[in-house]
Amino acid sequence: MVAPYNCDRVGKMLKIVLFFLSVSCPFMAAASAGNFYRDFDLTWGDHRAKILDGGNLLTLSLDRISGSGFQSKREYLFGRIDMQLKLVAGNSAGTVTAYYLSSQGPNHDEIDFEFLGNLSGDPYIVHTNVYTQGKGDREQQFHLWFDPTKNFHTYSILWNPQRIIFLVDNTPIRVFNNEEAIGVGFPKKQPMKLYSSLWNADQWATRGGLIKTDWSKAPFTAYYKGFNANACVWSRGSLSCASGRSTPRPYGLGMNYNNGWQTQGLDAPGRRRLRWVQRYHMIYNYCTDLKRFPQGRPRECRRSRV
Repeated sequence: MVAPYNCDRVGKMLKIVLFFLSVSCPFMAAASAGNFYRDFDLTWGDHRAKILDGGNLLTLSLDRISGSGFQSKREYLFGRIDMQLKLVAGNSAGTVTAYYLSSQGPNHDEIDFEFLGNLSGDPYIVHTNVYTQGKGDREQQFHLWFDPTKNFHTYSILWNPQRIIFLVDNTPIRVFNNEEAIGVGFPKKQPMKLYSSLWNADQWATRGGLIKTDWSKAPFTAYYKGFNANACVWSRGSLSCASGRSTPRPYGLGMNYNNGWQTQGLDAPGRRRLRWVQRYHMIYNYCTDLKRFPQGRPRECRRSRV
């Protein structure tokens, strides 16, 4: 009688363990706490890109000779990507820290965060854009409500078949909805890698290029930690998600997987927070730039939006 009892007990314990794994790791196939050695390749800049602290910290530096950059080893098609950044401190005018998802080729898709440096004491500009089939021109820009050089803050891209949400410390700053029904392109068919780079753009970045990079302050350094990708991974023509299933089609999967980000939008508090950011911290919106679109605003701008 002892053996059956023990087997039953072990079976119950195994069920409990599996239950807690399913709760705490709902996306085990593609989501885990990041390690920069495991998840990224340093792609340019030689010694200016470094992985430190056993893979928990990454730094990019820029000097007069070169900037630096890295990219993810994996490609993603829909998901939530989180990264903690601490931006270049002090006089960062002329520098750009780019953090974005992108596919390859002239007809690429892209979802951008770019952080435009400024003179000491002046706020960074957070530049966002969305490209579909090689076409962008959907810029929105913001000032942050904190100093992004003092501490790490989390910058997130939530990308599902319905919408793209840009978040800062889990506060939404921008939503780009899927408006294919009215002829607006939406990135949904091309898997993307995550990229980041620190480079000199003083010909345009700070006040239209009026303020140049002060190289006496070099090297300029940005810091990264806390990477997490709760996402579907694209590999060898198939898509791997939490359920362990794969599909050869990189689209049309929104309701097939039981993960919050797959259908996530904004609730009422989220919409209020978004309106607060856009009212008090937005400094440019392509949808209101009438001089730029003399033939009429882009179609997605004519819809009633949050």
